[in-house]
Amino acid sequence: MPTEARESVYAGLDLHKRNVFCGLIDQEGRPIYRRRLPAELPVILQVLERYRRQLKAVAVESTFNWYWLVDGLQAADDPVHLANPAAMEKYSGLKQTDDETDALWLAEMLRLGILPEGYIYPKAERPVRDMLRRRRLIVRQATQTLLSLQSMVTRHTGQSVSAAQLQGWTLPEVRAAFAESYSQQTASALLELLGQQRRLQHSLEKQVLAVAKPTRPFQRLLRIPGIGNILGLTIALETGPIARFASAGDSASYCRAVNSRCESDGKKKGENNRKNGNKYLGWAYVEAAHFAQRYSPRAQAWFARKMTQTSRVVAVKALACKLAKAAYSCCAMRWISTRTNCLEE
Repeated sequence: MPTEARESVYAGLDLHKRNVFCGLIDQEGRPIYRRRLPAELPVILQVLERYRRQLKAVAVESTFNWYWLVDGLQAADDPVHLANPAAMEKYSGLKQTDDETDALWLAEMLRLGILPEGYIYPKAERPVRDMLRRRRLIVRQATQTLLSLQSMVTRHTGQSVSAAQLQGWTLPEVRAAFAESYSQQTASALLELLGQQRRLQHSLEKQVLAVAKPTRPFQRLLRIPGIGNILGLTIALETGPIARFASAGDSASYCRAVNSRCESDGKKKGENNRKNGNKYLGWAYVEAAHFAQRYSPRAQAWFARKMTQTSRVVAVKALACKLAKAAYSCCAMRWISTRTNCLEE
């Protein structure tokens, strides 16, 4: 059948690191194009251009490297949709699957209107959000360095040193704690590494705070126990428009603050997809829960009652869920505006 005779064409792009498998189907679900292409935007656009008049939608699987492809398709005015792989149902009836079947299945879900979609975060706002993500990575690495040095001190001296004291150590304290020169050099290297990690962390924080201008809704977010400027910005930037969520429960689920337990007849039968949601929001609300139960009297009282009913880990997660629902309820999310107009109120 000639291309002109087809009323609708749907495209599925199975994205990989070095290539993209492109599958196109017509309005009846029949494959009309199946080919592996290099991961090069001009090549992909050239293929789609042949079907421009009939192209109804393009589905791209949300992988770690989707930015360049989705941005390029949007710049070319293609109707692109970002598929959420964590929410896609496995298709049955096929004994063997590969990249071709994956690409065609993306196109088929588009045609049927059942494609589970992820949110395409605006290109202009991603750099600040991603800076906070890298800041989180540096914080985790600094914590690992600190714990390594703490365990080294305990192993050699039999004494425990607090994190605050250890970060203030200088060469005399290192020499006093370790008699061997190799141990002294190792501890000095860890201290130097920790100092550099902290400097990078604070540098990124300053850059983010320099471009972020708190608005009135954001100030309301800061009134929630345990949430400060950095966690507040992380929550705001990771959440995006709050209208994406129909309820506080949906928002908390996206924040990975809801139990994924699967039950039948009152018995646990397993767990559903625990990774479905935003891991950065999950981390942010757990951090907020730790701060809240340390510094907020009301949170402390609630946490103490919860601790009598369950374990500490579950209690922290439950408090994180409370905070996530509170953030949804009190904030209308246009929380931040920046000097660069990345986040307009």
